Amino acid sequence: MISATRPRFHLAIPVDDLDQAAHFYGEVLGCPRGRSDTTWIDWDLAGHQLVTHLHAGAGVAATNPVDDHDVPVPHFGLLLDVGDFARLADRLRAAGTDFVIEPYLRFEGQPGEQWTMFLLDPAGNALEFKAFADDQQVFATT
Repeated sequence: MISATRPRFHLAIPVDDLDQAAHFYGEVLGCPRGRSDTTWIDWDLAGHQLVTHLHAGAGVAATNPVDDHDVPVPHFGLLLDVGDFARLADRLRAAGTDFVIEPYLRFEGQPGEQWTMFLLDPAGNALEFKAFADDQQVFATT
């Protein structure tokens, strides 16, 4: 069984250019860089370990319709508070990010109301950042 304390996740993803990954994760997203080698870089993604591994084959495999948008699959990201979400959206816009789904309020007025945005890293890996209006709704079933 997993501990009651909130564990950090580890995720390794393929990228086809480490320099582009370093710019995107380090400069655009502002993730502190950790250990690295010639074929991988560790990133601190809000206390979680994200590793970019040099390998062809990154990208979106499919999409799934959610709230009248085509959501890229697979994807990963962070659950932020609303203020951090807005600041990240502003940072990404200032960096000239092409969003797959522009920042918007999803499920407005419904259980699970949340701000969300989707974008691709330079290797085509899909990221979602979201912020729930009520954090108690993250795992709501109705």
